[in-house]
Amino acid sequence: MPFWLPPIIAAPFIGSFVALLIRRLPLGRPVVFARSACETCGAVLRPWDMVPLLSLLLLRGRCRHCGARVALAHAAVEIACLVIAAWVAQGADGPAEMWLGCALGWTLLALAWIDWEHMLLPDALTLPLLLAGLAASLVLDPEELAVHAGGAALGYLIFRGIEIGYRRLRGRDGLGGGDAKLAAAAGAWLGAAALPTVIFLAAVSGLVMALGLRVSGRKVGGEVKLPFGPPLCTAIWIIWLYDIDLGWLVAPDRF
Repeated sequence: MPFWLPPIIAAPFIGSFVALLIRRLPLGRPVVFARSACETCGAVLRPWDMVPLLSLLLLRGRCRHCGARVALAHAAVEIACLVIAAWVAQGADGPAEMWLGCALGWTLLALAWIDWEHMLLPDALTLPLLLAGLAASLVLDPEELAVHAGGAALGYLIFRGIEIGYRRLRGRDGLGGGDAKLAAAAGAWLGAAALPTVIFLAAVSGLVMALGLRVSGRKVGGEVKLPFGPPLCTAIWIIWLYDIDLGWLVAPDRF
């Protein structure tokens, strides 16, 4: 069996769990030990009601018990997790890199989605992601573990410094503590040398996001808060996949 096939088969099922995290974690609702139930009538869902994508198609997007429409966002997350697994498979070199890449992508998806909807990056995701980044370094390149640990510390300190400096200059919050922890996770996964590129790509992604919102008619600027988690997750993901290094751009005097 090809090493990339099991993660792709598992992706929609993991996507179902990721969708559950996205819906319940920001609200403080139990995730692991609570039974899945219809959010309209409260009826407990059976295993055959929760087969990713297939159940949604067979039930025509409605609850079997009350007929209420099932949130399409759930299926969207399952499809997104499948796309992430297929994306990782294009460049993964062996099962370890395949599974680690998928785990990173699935977690970043959950973080970006939650931050977009709730302006929140939960510790329950950012801190395990940080530890997983160090574990990934230990598995894939153990000689670089110290570099990645240093990157985690540096990423956190840089974003905390920006957060504190912005609050003192503007008198209000700019970045949250979750952003600093996500930056620490970026350093753990990518290493200290990648942090300037992470910050640059995240800033560019944030500008594109703001422009898209403005074009769509939403007010942007001034006192309007925008989540920085989605741009930061995008930057981490792209750099992990393609090993992008824009050091020549962010530090041109090196060349």
